[in-house]
Amino acid sequence: MATAPEALSATQQTDHMPLIGIDHVELWVGNAAQASYFFKHAFGFTEVAYSGLETGRRDVTSRVLQQDDIRLVFTGTLRSDSVVAEHHRRHGDGVKVIALAVPDVEHAYREATKRGANGLAEPRTVEDQHGVVMLADVAAYGETVHRFVDRSGYHGAFLPDFEPVAHNGHRKALLHNIDHIVGNVELGAMNKWVSYYEDVFGMTEMIHFTDEAISTEYSALMSKVVTGGDGRVKFPINEPAEGKRKSQIDEYLEFYEGPGAQHIALTTDNIVHTVAELRKRGIRFLRTPDSYYEEVPGRIGEIAESLDDLRRLGILVDRDDEGYLLQIFTAPLGDRPTIFFELIERHGARGFGEGNFKALFEAIEREQANRGNL
Repeated sequence: MATAPEALSATQQTDHMPLIGIDHVELWVGNAAQASYFFKHAFGFTEVAYSGLETGRRDVTSRVLQQDDIRLVFTGTLRSDSVVAEHHRRHGDGVKVIALAVPDVEHAYREATKRGANGLAEPRTVEDQHGVVMLADVAAYGETVHRFVDRSGYHGAFLPDFEPVAHNGHRKALLHNIDHIVGNVELGAMNKWVSYYEDVFGMTEMIHFTDEAISTEYSALMSKVVTGGDGRVKFPINEPAEGKRKSQIDEYLEFYEGPGAQHIALTTDNIVHTVAELRKRGIRFLRTPDSYYEEVPGRIGEIAESLDDLRRLGILVDRDDEGYLLQIFTAPLGDRPTIFFELIERHGARGFGEGNFKALFEAIEREQANRGNL
């Protein structure tokens, strides 16, 4: 999780919206107990905090999972008339809150709303015997929420009203940080949301991919990446483009029933070991044909990893001017073909694997065809 540094950088001091990083991501799910069990046993997370009936909450229950600097919160409903129940009825399991660590919640909220953000919850203090946390909420695409968090004065497991969960210590982490979170929006809305992040959050456009760069024989999409917090926060925004058939963005928008977070990219420092271990635990990844690897030596050059290992596990590799990266994508994590994870290992590269787009989207289309959604 992100924590406040002792002193702000020069960039942060002149930035109207200094961002420290992603504090946590909250997913609203159909069953928080079962979801947390899956992510603990399949992905290696540890449950560190809990809130529910036993802590005095009567409407929802939340379980906080952590792995190194990644903090995921799974929230489920206790009542059919709750907002969580209605959200899940429409969208299925998905990201509701992307929480951003900031040095001053009051300042962040006032600046955001002054610059065009829709305020959802005014700055508020929550506290218990472990200290105080400042929170505030603004709207993002679809029904997604950005929550400003300052926990510099808090020393509990997560937030007040959460109890710590006893565990036998954190297991050796397979995954370490949130690299980026991708949002899917409807046709024609990408530039609006890029401008929103630039105007409201002071982010800058990092990369722009056209439908010519991200296309296959059947479908295409467009994407722009905005970044802030000295590169610690990166949000690619995708929209569909005209194609012969339904793109992955179209499929997502249909089954999520609106815009939302498509995938969370998690970093690893040994993707070969991590993918092999996750496969043993039953995680399914997108398939990459052997023909992809025939061009890798000439396209990528020398890398530390074995090409045989990459081929065996279906790991993609790409290079930019600053280094190379390895990446792989899981199949959808739930029943609906919506949210999934990306695993990424960077060796200097700052890009997003644009050299892999064709292979990746053809792999996604094979999955779509199996589902009857291409």
